[in-house]
Amino acid sequence: MKTETNNLSRRKFIALAGGGVGFAAMAGLGMNIDWALNDPEIDADTILKNTIDTDVLVVGGGMAGLFAAVKAHDTGAKVLLVSKGRLGASGQTPFAKGIFAYDKDKEELSIDEFVAKVSRSALGTNNQWYTRQLAEHSLARVNELKEWGFFESSLYNKSFSKPIEERNITMHERVTITHLIKEDDRVVGAAGFSIDEQKVLFYQAKSVILCTGAGGFKPNGFPICDLTHDGTVMAYNIGAKVTGKEWNDGHPGRGENPAACYDGWGDMFEQKPSTTSIEVRHDLGVDMNYMAYVNGGAAQMGPPGAGKQENAVTGGPYRPEEFSNENRQGGPPKDRGNDDRRPPRKDGEDRPPRKEGKGGPPGMGGNIVGGSSAGMSIHKAEGLVPINDKCESTIPGLYAAGDALGSYMAGGIYTQIGSSLSGSAVQGAIAGETAAKYSKNIKAHRISASKLSEIEEDILAPLKREAGYSPAWVTQTLQSIMIPNFILYIKKENLMKAALAYIEELKDHHVPHLRASNLHELRLAHETKNMVISAEMKLRASLMRTESRCSHYRLDYPEMDNENWQAWINIFKAEDGTMQLEKQAFNTWATAETNSKIEFSS
Repeated sequence: MKTETNNLSRRKFIALAGGGVGFAAMAGLGMNIDWALNDPEIDADTILKNTIDTDVLVVGGGMAGLFAAVKAHDTGAKVLLVSKGRLGASGQTPFAKGIFAYDKDKEELSIDEFVAKVSRSALGTNNQWYTRQLAEHSLARVNELKEWGFFESSLYNKSFSKPIEERNITMHERVTITHLIKEDDRVVGAAGFSIDEQKVLFYQAKSVILCTGAGGFKPNGFPICDLTHDGTVMAYNIGAKVTGKEWNDGHPGRGENPAACYDGWGDMFEQKPSTTSIEVRHDLGVDMNYMAYVNGGAAQMGPPGAGKQENAVTGGPYRPEEFSNENRQGGPPKDRGNDDRRPPRKDGEDRPPRKEGKGGPPGMGGNIVGGSSAGMSIHKAEGLVPINDKCESTIPGLYAAGDALGSYMAGGIYTQIGSSLSGSAVQGAIAGETAAKYSKNIKAHRISASKLSEIEEDILAPLKREAGYSPAWVTQTLQSIMIPNFILYIKKENLMKAALAYIEELKDHHVPHLRASNLHELRLAHETKNMVISAEMKLRASLMRTESRCSHYRLDYPEMDNENWQAWINIFKAEDGTMQLEKQAFNTWATAETNSKIEFSS
């Protein structure tokens, strides 16, 4: 039983006493500190446990998770979908408004030509099997979304719920999955806890599909703050290979109304999703960061297609001639239908001409400040390493789709507008069908009691600590280390090694002492741990790639090195716990014998 001191638990009393100076300062500024005194605590010893069985466990409630659950069910499997948030209303899915659909009867380019053009733009970094897969299946997925009412509203929960409810698929929302479970050298389930109820949940499954998205360092201005690489790190912890950590996303955000949709004139409006056609781009996403680094000032980093970028990186990544600024057309694709979706001004006046530099993907506007998606790689370029074009990972029974799969569908640069949302739908469907077929030939596995006990202890550990570091403090420290322009975007060996020393300190000393008082803080503690591991991955991969290519720019290695670096970088956890890195030649699978391991001490 906890010792009470003036109606406070002993642990909270210690925490508040330790932070007394901070609370005094807050009170002196007139800030309300009632939340710190009245936030209800959870006694870890009173938390209940529940075990659920299923054939296919889908983790994630975005576009990839929707199609994974639907197609797994339609293939004959018993499916359970678990989401940290609400179906269709968490992660990046709610903010994606353009979805690519390749219609062979309307497009001028054949699929072969489309794949070749993406490959040229991506400087060879794309996985051509997944690029082709996007074009081949995108229209079918878009047509299904139309049937469910996806294009009728800017909010997705209703249209996502339609196929789930029609199939009576079991769904658990607001559940944080923290662990994947592996026994007999294959995935046998997952574990986590409810954010609303005092329950630890164990899911015994024949197969697991990670549709957990990517993640960042919880930066301001881009709506990915509930994505923290949870799926990637859980898979890494049980031995799966991870890839794509050296690339950097170039999507923008706004300090004011960051989750809102903007048109090309800078006006907010409620934007319904719409389809996009072929418009392959080559916008590096580091040009403005480089100019800010050498000239000073805020990093202006436009999204793919955000107007002219005249100050290209001198000596930096090669830009194919066909994607030069002179040959690139600004504005939205011709069939995107922005005029139909954009409401007129209230005063009825015509809009002025679109200002230069205010184009870009649907839902994104101009006047963008870089770093707003800090910690996130290029869409579909980071995540679990696939061993084939069926979304299978290097761990038997474990699949991934969308931004949780390092498929390199577009390569180390975001080449095709609208392909992220479409790619998630396509890959989710393929992963769901493949996992269901796999599950038919696998016997149900009963997870050992010792394994369940070990995982439960690890999940609840932050709740049981009498003292320690708050997740918020560790996250803020992580952000101050990783988000600066000269660490994440304009890279140099000495600065990255210095940042790595700080990250290792957080990993080795601060993460093991993360403390939580309630279920919300418990979620934050696990998210913080995942972000720290991801930060280490990004630094090690960026140090290893001694060249500049696509969205990875090394100030000390500004040229492309095709002799040594026509390869992806994979990361995996060795049996001794150290982080290992290896090369994998472009357009080969993870089982290729040409891989060469690079070992780093932990």
